[in-house]
Amino acid sequence: MENGTANLRVLVSDDQDDVLEALRLVLKSAGHKVKTVNNPDAVLSAAGEDDFDLILMDMNYTRDTTSGEEGLELLSRLRSQPHATPVVVMTAWGDVELAVVAMRRGAVDFVQ
Repeated sequence: MENGTANLRVLVSDDQDDVLEALRLVLKSAGHKVKTVNNPDAVLSAAGEDDFDLILMDMNYTRDTTSGEEGLELLSRLRSQPHATPVVVMTAWGDVELAVVAMRRGAVDFVQ
């Protein structure tokens, strides 16, 4: 890639295996190294054990499927870590209000 973003180490988190696999394939084909996890605890563990250039994470896991609250809590916990990695959040159940809250909590982008 021309803009210096090739070979990024990306942590991807979603509770749906097909989403994880699709994102892994897309990112890998662009030259990035990808680790996938499927729950908030695994995100925190992986982020604490390894240095990533980017975290791409879902906003909804097991608590409910539409509020984004679980993702917002995870985002706050990630942002409180030393040397916090940039986080892009994603959800199929978003709105402007959730995007604003996520950005205020430290997300660098919001993908709906």
